Amino acid sequence: MEHRIKKTEADYARALERLEAIFDSDATSVHAEELELLALLIEKYENERFAIGMPDPVEAIKFRMEQLGYKQKDLAAAIGLKSRVSEILNRKRKLSIDMIRKLHEKLGIPAEVLIQEY
Repeated sequence: MEHRIKKTEADYARALERLEAIFDSDATSVHAEELELLALLIEKYENERFAIGMPDPVEAIKFRMEQLGYKQKDLAAAIGLKSRVSEILNRKRKLSIDMIRKLHEKLGIPAEVLIQEY
């Protein structure tokens, strides 16, 4: 079966149907290469059509704090005073480069997310 770049919703739907039909093929089957190619073509289409933007920096910090069970006092070492943490989480103060570095290290949030305007 010949495959081309998916440009329409119909192309995408057909590719998904074909992928589902051959999905359980093992790595040595005649469909292995087709499966890999379809997955790449589908991924390209989805990345172009359904792109997800970066999260808001403050929301990313809050989300990660919740995941780790952190309170504001837990970030005071990375950001400075507890009151400074509060100012940042309430969007009254911007993150400095030093804070971004420390939050990246402490929380594991990508620096690209933290440096965005908010």
